[in-house]
Amino acid sequence: MTERVYIRPIALAESPQSEAGAAIRLGGGLVWASRFALIRRSRGRVVSRDLFDARDAATAIAGLPGDLARDAMVQWQDLAKVHAPLRCGARMVRLDQPQVMGILNVTPDSFSDGGTFLDKPEAALEHAHAMLEAGAGLIDVGGESTRPGAAAVWEGDEERRVVPVIENLAAAGAAISIDSRRASVIGAALRAGAHLVNDVSAMRHDPRTAALVAQSGVPVVLMHAPGEASDLHADGAYGDVVLDVFDMLRERRDAALAAGIERSRILLDPGIGFGKTLAENLSLINALPIFHALGQPILFGASRKRMIGALAGEVPAHRRMPGSVMLAMRAAECGAHLLRVHDVPETVQALQVWRGLRDAALTDFSQIVD
Repeated sequence: MTERVYIRPIALAESPQSEAGAAIRLGGGLVWASRFALIRRSRGRVVSRDLFDARDAATAIAGLPGDLARDAMVQWQDLAKVHAPLRCGARMVRLDQPQVMGILNVTPDSFSDGGTFLDKPEAALEHAHAMLEAGAGLIDVGGESTRPGAAAVWEGDEERRVVPVIENLAAAGAAISIDSRRASVIGAALRAGAHLVNDVSAMRHDPRTAALVAQSGVPVVLMHAPGEASDLHADGAYGDVVLDVFDMLRERRDAALAAGIERSRILLDPGIGFGKTLAENLSLINALPIFHALGQPILFGASRKRMIGALAGEVPAHRRMPGSVMLAMRAAECGAHLLRVHDVPETVQALQVWRGLRDAALTDFSQIVD
């Protein structure tokens, strides 16, 4: 298709009644949108951008030519799609409000906590249980650093790092994600008790992964990264970063469907910090609601990333907690379903306060005007 259409929410509403019902609920969560941009792009260039209100969606979409109108209507319906909970063994992770995914890196060289838990199973498990007690819905276990310039890891070493931790967490009844792009490691992690696959290569790195995920029946996160093979950060050249990332995630979603993975088990991640400049990361975060139009739950991960240092006086990674919480809350405001973070207690507390504000807005019927 030489021309494509996109529906981007551009105005978020405090509640549906604040807009007299003229707002849609994004992704089945606690966020509503009332105003939208209908964007057309041809051969990589935006050729039109028309604005419409929620009540005028049918009219705006009807003005498009056939294929574009059909695609736009699917996106409109997907914006408001309600997502079923993720089944993680005996646990169910609900997606009707943001859930925290706690990061557990058992690596020597991760940018923030490399070496802290490597070959220290007791410390790793203590930290994981502390995150669970603080309110994390899932623990994301990774044995390979994907920071820019990180050395490649032999899959046997990666498997040795993650499997014992996953086995112990599974025995404790935790919901567990395996952060890996290698099918052999993913398979070992699933056998050890992991429930979800978080693949930063969107199943491009290892051609065996898609079949493994389909056969296992577990949910999978497909993340955007411009590079392939060993360097996920390479080749980050964009005409329009938001629309380019949207197109790539749509392509990877469709590839997953073609591989036999159920649509209800696919989650998407725009890949903040992977092969993107500061300006491009900021554009993606500001445009995050557009990704609801792909009809999948959204995972957001910007915890302690380089962009925070760039915006805050070059503070080192271990001092980026306030900026991390700020970005997590921005993602919650945009309807993200999973927030992947290092600082679990602080993020959970911020979400609890945010949830109180959302509940107050939703029950404030003084906003209704006769």
